[in-house]
Amino acid sequence: MSKERVTFTFDGVPVHAQRGQTVAGALLADGVISWRVTRLGGRPRGLFCGIGACFDCLVDVNEDRSVRACLVPVQDGDQVRTSASVGAADGLPLDPSARLRHDQAKRPQGSQKA
Repeated sequence: MSKERVTFTFDGVPVHAQRGQTVAGALLADGVISWRVTRLGGRPRGLFCGIGACFDCLVDVNEDRSVRACLVPVQDGDQVRTSASVGAADGLPLDPSARLRHDQAKRPQGSQKA
């Protein structure tokens, strides 16, 4: 991974990343672990498989809608947004309170660390 840094925005907030990191990797490194919610139930979602097989990590990048954040390398100046096409209801923006940061995540009762 390059030591060269890039800056992009996530929902208007500047984020710094290493050149070559994926959008998901850069968000995780910044402490963001959830960046969309499910249509039914509004459950937070972020990175799940990390290899492009699922669709939990969808975001909008510049003019591209609903891209898998785990597959797209972040570029300097990218505008990454919560995907409006996968929010709580189509066409509605994600409620910022639904987005989780690492320090806010709560484990379900009875779950154990592996």
